[in-house]
Amino acid sequence: MLLNLLTPKQPRILGIDLSTTSIKLVELSQKSHSLCMESYAIEPIPTQAMEGATIQDIESVGGAISRAIKRARSGAKFGAIAVQASATITKIIKMSKILTDNEIYNEIIFDAERYIPYPLEEVNWDFYVLGTNAKNPELRDILLAASRTENVAARIDALALAGLSPKVIDIEAYAIERAYSLIAEQLPDQGQEQTVAIMDIGAMVTNLSVLHDGNTVYSREQLFGGKMLTDQIKSRYGMSYEEANLAKHEGGLPADYETQILQPFKANIEQQVSRSLQFFFSSSEFREIDYLVLAGGTAVLEGLPQLLEQKLKVPTIVANPFARMRIAPNIDVSALNTDAPALMISCGLAMRSFGG
Repeated sequence: MLLNLLTPKQPRILGIDLSTTSIKLVELSQKSHSLCMESYAIEPIPTQAMEGATIQDIESVGGAISRAIKRARSGAKFGAIAVQASATITKIIKMSKILTDNEIYNEIIFDAERYIPYPLEEVNWDFYVLGTNAKNPELRDILLAASRTENVAARIDALALAGLSPKVIDIEAYAIERAYSLIAEQLPDQGQEQTVAIMDIGAMVTNLSVLHDGNTVYSREQLFGGKMLTDQIKSRYGMSYEEANLAKHEGGLPADYETQILQPFKANIEQQVSRSLQFFFSSSEFREIDYLVLAGGTAVLEGLPQLLEQKLKVPTIVANPFARMRIAPNIDVSALNTDAPALMISCGLAMRSFGG
């Protein structure tokens, strides 16, 4: 069963980013090659609904997607959703350039044990032709991606409960890469020949994606996120989780919050980013990055970009893939600018409406 993972699809598709604590939805349109942000929504989900990358309560997730659609006032009927890189297997394999897509498919089926460490009936998979192999022009590089069927089926069921037909099941790292093309437009020389690290700090999981000349060369997940800050606020000030999360975003906390909680947390982020980059440098041919892009809800912490730029000696910006888009008149632009860093994955998924 094909995963429908890498093949371009047609408009209009809602990008649905499923994290451990919320649903983030983005709807885009395109006119004359110009993108427009039509609608978006962020909707919390119960804490027990997700365990890591696994959906534990499909009905709760489906209900949250349905509420997000209503909040966005979207009439779209198709959805794109992603699985985490840790729940997928990706490999670049080499095959003769004379093979057709059907022949590539049959070759993978015939020799599946070489590529996928599970029986084919237990996975959903797909492939995408990257292009001619750099070392042998008689071969082509083929990207093969697979995920356990239960990971894919649960996401399809959640979309269906919300009234959406699944069009794409993607991988989060590739959704980030797609959205990065909009960030690259804001960099000198549009990011050409530059090495850019994107640190997407979610509620519980942080993703590091490193791209060179727009292509992903490294991806790594780690258990760290903004929920740690919420938990610290909750514990210190005797708040409920909901109260602590609201106070984190809207302020009004006691005077010692800045020195006792926020500054140590930002220092922890700096250590996490530095450690992740060292892992990247030690496992690749790269020894430096040209830019650091902060994404995820935690990216908007006041002073965080400046702290990281000072400590790491790397120009640092906060992600806003919508900075050069047209924005529909019903959208609160100020709220969108605040939420934009958390919408990288859902934006990249929504971009599947237009191919690529």
